[in-house]
Amino acid sequence: MKNKSYIGISFIILVFGILVVPTIVERVQKGTVTSADRLDKVQNGGSDNESLVKIGPCPKFELTNQNNVTITNDTFKGKVFVIEFFFTSCPTICPKMNQSMLAIEKQFFGNPNFGIVSISIDPETDTPKVLKKHATALGVTSSNWHFLTGSKDYIFNLANKGFNLYAGENSKVSGGFEHSGLFALIDRNGFIRCRKDQYGNPILYYDGLEAKGVKEIQEDIKLLLNE
Repeated sequence: MKNKSYIGISFIILVFGILVVPTIVERVQKGTVTSADRLDKVQNGGSDNESLVKIGPCPKFELTNQNNVTITNDTFKGKVFVIEFFFTSCPTICPKMNQSMLAIEKQFFGNPNFGIVSISIDPETDTPKVLKKHATALGVTSSNWHFLTGSKDYIFNLANKGFNLYAGENSKVSGGFEHSGLFALIDRNGFIRCRKDQYGNPILYYDGLEAKGVKEIQEDIKLLLNE
C-alpha cells in the first residue's frame, strides 16, 4: 500500500512539474515572477494611462466666457479638458484649429467629464458677445466648451509664461496676431499631460493643425477619462 501511495504522489509531482514549471521559467525570463502572489493572471492595473507623462500643473486662470460667466480652473475640477489660444478674426490657422476642436467635441459630446477652453488672444475685439456669435457660427452645441476673454496682458502672460505657448501681436502678419496651433491636454487633477514621441521624449502639446495630432489627443483623452 505504501509503495502505491508513493507512486501516486510521485505521479502528481511529475504532472505538476510538467504543467507549472514552464510557466515559472517563462515568468523568470520575462522578469514577472514576482508580479503576483500566485501563478494566476497578472492584471495590467491601468498601465496604458501610465504612458502619459505628467508635465506639471495647469496654470491658474480666471476669464469670462461667451455667456458673461466667470470661468476658472475650478470650473473643470474633476474633468479632462483641452485648451487652445486663438482669435475669431484669424485668417490663417484658427479656422483649421476650430475644425479640429469640433471633431474633438463631436467625439466626446454629452460626456459631463470633458470640456474645451478656447482663449482669445484678441480680447479687445473678442467680447463675450462676439465669442457667442462665433460659437454659434461654428455650430458649437456643447455646454462644456467655453470661449474666454479678458485682459490682453493677462492672456498673453498666461500663454507665454504659463503654458509656454507663443502668442503676440505682429502688424506685419495677416490678422495682426501670431500664436501657436498646439492644444494642451489637462487631466482630472489639473495636470498637463502628454504622450511620448518615437524617441521617448514628451511631446508636451498636441498639433491641432494635423489629423495625426487630433487623433492622438482623442486617444489620450479616452485614457484620461478612464483614470
